[in-house]
Amino acid sequence: MKLTSVTGEVISVSADDLLGNCVPSALYARLNRLGEGTYGVVHRARHTKTGETVALKSVRLFEQDKGEGIPITALREISILKSLRHKNVVNVLEVAVGDALDEIYMVMEYCEQDLANIFDVAQIQFTPSEVKCLAIQLFEGLEYIHRQGIIHRDLKMSNLLLNRSGILKLADFGMAREEAGDMTPQVVTLWYRAPEILLGSRQYDLSVDLWSAGCVLAELVTSQPLLPGKDESGEMNLICGLIGAPSETTWSGFRLLPWASKYQPPSQAILRTKEDLPTRFKGERPGLVRLLSELLQYNPRKRLTAYEVLEHRYFKEAPAAQDPGLLPTFKEARNEVTLSAPLRQAKRESLLFDENDLLSQVEAKRRRRS
Repeated sequence: MKLTSVTGEVISVSADDLLGNCVPSALYARLNRLGEGTYGVVHRARHTKTGETVALKSVRLFEQDKGEGIPITALREISILKSLRHKNVVNVLEVAVGDALDEIYMVMEYCEQDLANIFDVAQIQFTPSEVKCLAIQLFEGLEYIHRQGIIHRDLKMSNLLLNRSGILKLADFGMAREEAGDMTPQVVTLWYRAPEILLGSRQYDLSVDLWSAGCVLAELVTSQPLLPGKDESGEMNLICGLIGAPSETTWSGFRLLPWASKYQPPSQAILRTKEDLPTRFKGERPGLVRLLSELLQYNPRKRLTAYEVLEHRYFKEAPAAQDPGLLPTFKEARNEVTLSAPLRQAKRESLLFDENDLLSQVEAKRRRRS
């Protein structure tokens, strides 16, 4: 069948391959809202007959486009997720539709927590063994989707889910696509965005996910975002402070990128006042520092692949990775806690966090909406 996206793009797909045998959305009772993205809202829901708890993600149809088409991003996400089967990738169970047929939902396995929620609500510090356990699962999931030729393009803490068995799942494939041709640079959450995308490249590849994964790994170690820039220029400045300013020696051809001529890196005098990567991770195991430096480098061709990461000395040196089933759980950070979503969103957007003040802001926003 032919489907038209909200951007007017017409694509041909097999209805069976894309949606499979759809079920009525009325089979699922919504329990609470978990989050919202550009193309849909996610609810925790329960199957009315089996009692199974699931995540129900709606496919948003913009008002002016209802009856005209489905967002191409949503079509890609459904198609990609239905083609993937791996323990470290969130599983689409089925597709549900509403009575009007313009309401489409992805029914996905439910995971109790995401890593952003754990850090922002529980405010914990993972042990080196626990970090290694989570990192192995992250890169195993990444290696699998890369083997299928899929770029995630939005790896970040809130898109990494954790179930009650300690299994990490890559989630939210709304920005994912197959590796091919020109692609938009308007992807990846700012704090996890690779420098080539920040400088406007449309010819990027799987390696952008490895940059993001390096930022995630650093955050797992320190419990703090590695590069929390306020805008694109500020993000590049933070990167320069961490690994130095780009040059033709470290990144041949970077000056040809669309926005490179508009960016002026900090002076060497300023950079000398910043903590570089080895300094920021002083005291950590050598293998970890080496791995981070091999992921967080300017030249995309020099970044490790996910497969190479899994063979890295970091995973062979002590301490050994914790068993997933022995990872701690945090009841206060479970996704069914309704306040957690606005709380962590406000918190992660603030570099100077005062808990009491933030709670007041969140409650004030809730009162204004009610």
